[in-house]
Amino acid sequence: MMMHPHRHPLWDLSLCFVIATTLILIRASTARGADDPSYFNCSSTIQCGDLQNVGYPFWGLNRPSYCGLPNFELTCQDDNTTLLNISSQTYRVLRFHDTSQTMTVARNDYWNTICPAFFINTTQEITSSFNYTSDTVASNLTLYYGCQIGSMTPNQFNCTINDTNVISYFITTTTITSLFGGCNTSVVLPANQSAIQAIELNPTNTTVVSAIDEGFGLQWTVAEQCSGCLISGGQCGRDNSSGDFTCYCQDKSTSSTCSGGKSQISLGAALGLAGAGLTGLLVGFGIFSCRQKRNRKRAAAEAQNKSITPPPSSKGLPISSTSFSRTTPSYPTSKSDLDRGSTYFGVQVFSYNELEEATQSFDPSRELGEGGFGTVYYGRLQDGREVAVKRLYENNLKRVEQFMNEVEILTRLRHPNLVTLFGCTSRRSRELLLVYEYIPNGTVADHLFGKRSGTSPIPWRIRLNMAIESADALAYLHKSDVIHRDVKTNNILLDHSFRVKVADFGLSRLFPNDVTHVSTAPQGTPGYVDPEYYQCYQLTDKSDVYSFGVVLCELISSKPAVDTNRHRHDINLASMAINKIQNQTLHELVDPALGYDTDYSVKRMTTLVAELAFRCLQQERDMRPTMEEVVKALKEIEQEEITLQNAEVVDIRTDDTGLVRNITPPFSPESVVTDKWHSDSAIPSSF
Repeated sequence: MMMHPHRHPLWDLSLCFVIATTLILIRASTARGADDPSYFNCSSTIQCGDLQNVGYPFWGLNRPSYCGLPNFELTCQDDNTTLLNISSQTYRVLRFHDTSQTMTVARNDYWNTICPAFFINTTQEITSSFNYTSDTVASNLTLYYGCQIGSMTPNQFNCTINDTNVISYFITTTTITSLFGGCNTSVVLPANQSAIQAIELNPTNTTVVSAIDEGFGLQWTVAEQCSGCLISGGQCGRDNSSGDFTCYCQDKSTSSTCSGGKSQISLGAALGLAGAGLTGLLVGFGIFSCRQKRNRKRAAAEAQNKSITPPPSSKGLPISSTSFSRTTPSYPTSKSDLDRGSTYFGVQVFSYNELEEATQSFDPSRELGEGGFGTVYYGRLQDGREVAVKRLYENNLKRVEQFMNEVEILTRLRHPNLVTLFGCTSRRSRELLLVYEYIPNGTVADHLFGKRSGTSPIPWRIRLNMAIESADALAYLHKSDVIHRDVKTNNILLDHSFRVKVADFGLSRLFPNDVTHVSTAPQGTPGYVDPEYYQCYQLTDKSDVYSFGVVLCELISSKPAVDTNRHRHDINLASMAINKIQNQTLHELVDPALGYDTDYSVKRMTTLVAELAFRCLQQERDMRPTMEEVVKALKEIEQEEITLQNAEVVDIRTDDTGLVRNITPPFSPESVVTDKWHSDSAIPSSF
């Protein structure tokens, strides 16, 4: 636009403002007519009795099917009972915890009875949509109907089938089913571990009905796109034709996020904005005119004095080169520069640009792993240091809190088996980035059952050392009044010598001073979470002990903590391990590659570690050992093995009478195999 030669530029700005305001008014006046019905339908929530404000991924009642996911349909009975419908099977929703994304449900057809009209197993579709909570998985109750007369009188009850009374039995997972004859049909019902234990202590019809009515826990997860959709002003939903996630926006657009979802304003607000803007413009014009006059006077005075002002001295001081910005420091090139550089909680603050350069713009080929809070990339700094850069998913208030939490904890902890934090970006940076030492050999999970498990299996003695070092690191944390809260094999890193580095402190917290402290936010990882958390919503140092018990089971079995491909009784490794240990079938749990059946020393050590894991996995926290006691027990197992090996060597060397020639020696240690495996595995991994 050409300016009039006698018109002030602010008048052109005024014209632009008036045009923009007019457009806003037009937009505001027509916005209500452009609203998408899908947006408003999915913005409504489900209300039924005590269940309030339930949204995505659930649907039903006033929420159409495109507002949720299949198998997440809720209905409401006349008595204000909420029902969950999964593949034509109905469950009562007893309790609902939206913040932790868990709920307690019970079979509706078995409500207050153990003799329903139809005998139907719990649908398999439940495990494809939900995860059982740690207190539920593999804790099953089985009811047998139409059985021959047996000897299990305490477990017997009668039901009417086709107007005929038939003998029936109930059993738990620890009961031997061969004690009675054949039965016409059976029904498997999930139940909480505590309810199963109550039945075993008092096997009556009353305790069985109570166990069924107590229900079992389910956990669900929401697509990561949903949080971005909600932040952008949209409503989470699903495309009924493709089944893909969809973000419904108020302007009828659909995408993963809404670009203008919250930008529409009412007509009244637009008029108010226009009035305020015009008023501000007039005030600004007056201020601008006054400043213009002052500037003209100052310019005239400077022009008058310019001829008598001496030139600047050649000896003047330069601008300080050490005044680095706290948010975007330049990279130090020496140790002294590093000491002088910007710091945060005592660690170096990197600029976003240098970390972007170190990771080659966060090249996907350099991705090392992905966790609950962010993606980790391999990088190389300008000084040649190899680093792992964690890129947090979102720069929101919660992520900033986790970011600051991890920085603060790691900077005050020093232990050879804890990962070292090199630095971070400023919390005001465009992205939140944490910079760690690079640990080149993946995680324990990678080597046990992940992408590195296809090579030679890790020998038992190295696994035992991993357990000792991990436990030692956790014991150190507890002594420092820190609870890790996310102990798992994916958070235990390994160097080329298979030395342990415990990582990922985003969830860690100092011990709560108030013992009544309750947190209903999602905590930890399914399969590792303390079962008492779902009862009191508290995580303590004994919660870390429980999670470490799961880690011990993984080291013994080479199986992941949760695997839906296993038999439904064995989906949860902790429950599977407890059952195997209680039933004295540990050999079914141990990884065959460890030599459990051929090496006596391995059998002895794995049995002792399994017993320790059993203590760590106790339902009641007070029954679990402390991490210090765990470390002591593991070191005693290791020392006992060393002592026995030395004794065997002495016995063989001192036997010159030939008495041992006809005695089969104990299975030999794996020292040769271990040494070979060490050398073969010390090849630097690619990334």
